[in-house]
Amino acid sequence: MSLAVIGLGNVLLGDDGFGPFVVELLRTRYAFPPEVELLDLGTPGLGLISYLHGHDAVVIVDAVAGAGLPGDVRVYEEAELERLPVVPRVSPHDPAVAEALSIARLIGDGPHDVCLVGAVPGSLELGAGLSPQVRAAADVAAEIVRQRVEERGFAVRRRDAGHVTDDWWMEPGAAQTR
Repeated sequence: MSLAVIGLGNVLLGDDGFGPFVVELLRTRYAFPPEVELLDLGTPGLGLISYLHGHDAVVIVDAVAGAGLPGDVRVYEEAELERLPVVPRVSPHDPAVAEALSIARLIGDGPHDVCLVGAVPGSLELGAGLSPQVRAAADVAAEIVRQRVEERGFAVRRRDAGHVTDDWWMEPGAAQTR
């Protein structure tokens, strides 16, 4: 069995960088077995299909539109993702999660276990860095993802303190020891 944790989002649009930031937190806080792949994909659009290939399970992390306050964490299981309405894509980089999952399944190579862990964004304005509420939500989301990976039978080991995140897009001096 293989599992991919996929961070989606544009790190140069404020809270849209939530997915990549959570993937970086996971990379620095935990050691995952080789069967678990951590991927910061940015904004792949329908290119997401090629990253779904060959994985039995996928956890997608992204900023999500929805009711609630900035930083509210949401977990969408596969059945909920399948019910999302298909919305017009404005650019080739729009998330296209539902479409990518449908196409991957149609060609017979989609994961059988999918969820999306997201946070309601506060700001999607041009500029690097997460709002304080969404930054706090990243810690919560990282723990949800870690638990989900462990529930699927993968051993996750906490790293020793002292690893520094490679969140190059954050404001100068924002890299932190975790």
